[in-house]
Amino acid sequence: MPPTSLPSEPIDRIVGPLARFLHVEAASGVVLLAAAVAAFALANSPLADSFLGIWKTRVSFGFGGFQLDHSLQHWVSDGLMAIFFFVVGLEVKRELVLGQLRDMRKAALPIAAALGGMLVPAALYLLVEWGQPAARGWGIPMATDIAFVVGCMAILGPRVPPGLRILVLSLAIADDIGAIMVIAIGYTSDLNHLALSLGLIGIGTVLLLQRLGVRAIAVYVVVGILTWEAFHESGVHATIAGVVLGLLTPAHPWVSDNRLGRIVDQAGEIWNGEGWGRFGSPRELLQRVETAAREAVSPLVRLERGLHPWSAFLIMPIFALANAGVPFEGALLTDSVALAVGLGLVVGKPLGIFLFSYVAVRLGIARLPEGVSWLVLLGGGCLAGIGFTMSLFISGLALEGAVLDAAKVGVLVASLVSGAIGMALLLALLPERSSASGAKRK
Repeated sequence: MPPTSLPSEPIDRIVGPLARFLHVEAASGVVLLAAAVAAFALANSPLADSFLGIWKTRVSFGFGGFQLDHSLQHWVSDGLMAIFFFVVGLEVKRELVLGQLRDMRKAALPIAAALGGMLVPAALYLLVEWGQPAARGWGIPMATDIAFVVGCMAILGPRVPPGLRILVLSLAIADDIGAIMVIAIGYTSDLNHLALSLGLIGIGTVLLLQRLGVRAIAVYVVVGILTWEAFHESGVHATIAGVVLGLLTPAHPWVSDNRLGRIVDQAGEIWNGEGWGRFGSPRELLQRVETAAREAVSPLVRLERGLHPWSAFLIMPIFALANAGVPFEGALLTDSVALAVGLGLVVGKPLGIFLFSYVAVRLGIARLPEGVSWLVLLGGGCLAGIGFTMSLFISGLALEGAVLDAAKVGVLVASLVSGAIGMALLLALLPERSSASGAKRK
């Protein structure tokens, strides 16, 4: 009897999740763009007061003397985005354990590029805003929005070499690590040490549960919610709890492929009328097969596969609706904050990525991927100037009032300009290839 499927190879564990990730990100970029356009249009329409007022609606949860009362926008930014950051933590863990960033020889270039893509934009922003209250927004132009960048590369199709896709994706993941550190270190308010201690106890509890072999997701959800609340009250932004919990998620399955195969073989013997009583009752064996099949997939892969579409198609668009709605005034475009953000994203991102990559290659610690020239890398660096989600998020942490509106306008316009320049450069530099030839070269 022929096998029901082809045998899997080690590379499939890397390529499979990456392909799913790219597919979801490319599609979600369209939804995210639609949400951003809708928010901006509504904020500048006769419905503006009603639309913007929705996000100021107070939403309360509580029991007994405990009460959480925040605006809807706060719940989106601190609550829903904690799930988004949990998924980011899962993505980072996957790349560190299974992906490009696990091998320092391969990771050297995206890490160097990400470092330049963070330091140079922050420096250019501070060059404009040094000594001003808005200097606190130095982290705004440091971020890259993976969904929009992957979406742009999807539009370009097979002409984009695989090396550039992997480089830009790895760069964006490394960039996320930097953005997480910026949020944790640069935008932490006065610390409540008791609450922070409770949050750390929650993280320790997760580690203890893992050591004890607890695999029930519901248990971790309850501990995760309590940990999130402790971080929320501590002064450290609550989304950091999501990142940490994502990074703690096991990346390896509990049941090995060999053990799964043996259990399935035992089930096959019973189905063929053999092994009765030797392997337990048929019902017990079926339950064992079900558990083994589930646990042969790592918690990281199961959670990322389950949560990533929700994060990409629901949480990020809701965040865009809540934060991209800026009443537009021409004066905002010439505000120094908008100019600083624009300078950082449009100029600083590609410049930093190019310079740091060039130095890394010349020092011999990295090399350009096959099919990627320096000009192509520059085009990819321009795409990395699409900040959007993370840039808007950091804007809300760093600024408020009129300067916050100026920063948001700067992020929106600069992301649009960066995307247009990057697409134009790559269209001009990369030869058109058919899907078949692209697959053959892979």
